[in-house]
Amino acid sequence: MARILVIEDNPTNLELMTYLLKAYGHEALTAMDGGEGIEEVRRTMPDLVICDIQLPTVSGLEVAAQLKADPALRPIPLIAVTALAMVGDRDKLLAGGFDGYISKPIDPEKFVPNVEAYLRSPERESASARLSTTTTTTTTTTTTTAAAAGGRATILAVDDSQANLLLIKSTLEPLGYCVLQAESSAKAFSLLQDYLPDLIVSDIHMRGESGFDFIKRVKSDARLKNIPFIFLSATVWKRRDELDGLALGAVKFILRPIEPEALIKEIEECLK
Repeated sequence: MARILVIEDNPTNLELMTYLLKAYGHEALTAMDGGEGIEEVRRTMPDLVICDIQLPTVSGLEVAAQLKADPALRPIPLIAVTALAMVGDRDKLLAGGFDGYISKPIDPEKFVPNVEAYLRSPERESASARLSTTTTTTTTTTTTTAAAAGGRATILAVDDSQANLLLIKSTLEPLGYCVLQAESSAKAFSLLQDYLPDLIVSDIHMRGESGFDFIKRVKSDARLKNIPFIFLSATVWKRRDELDGLALGAVKFILRPIEPEALIKEIEECLK
């Protein structure tokens, strides 16, 4: 396991990157501006730093310049995360002190392996050993899940945040689940006309029709009413929304953020 610092001012991107790193067993530290990131590097001495380029106050290139100018910090691998696509951008980043870069938008399946390629030898060997163990464990889990669900289960994920949908997809698909995605309850209901999933996982507060409105439509439809329905939300009302959701027919109400292993366990319990 490596200690990895992510410097990113976009909350959605920060959540996605730290979630993926933790899912692979790494310790993820965070900073939301360049100055804070530099101080965090000096304080914690991470094994690797991931840094956005467009940062407030202190830019990513300035972060690189300061880190590489310090002999104690210079050996720490530094990766840029950027949506820049102009000719010469790669050379500019490498000349500025970065050891490599990862393009946005982030690909959840490739992000962590790409990051781990820049770890120094001891951390990389540890990561390889852990990934080998994870592969064996995942194979066993997939078999158990398939047996519990009576085969490859199909799950409909409904959320107006693309990052949240990616998190669900990247957590469940490696275990053999088929994940359908919808960014609104209207799109989800349209999908339900052609597909009958084994489980529905929905956010509550979405643009347009809410998750509460969506579950009312599902439970009033004779074809759909028996499909288990889970609310997965970071709602601030918590207890009130939980009671309302359960009263409308949801089998579970799960608060986000949630660790991948815990989410998998909750879903497997519903599919039994």
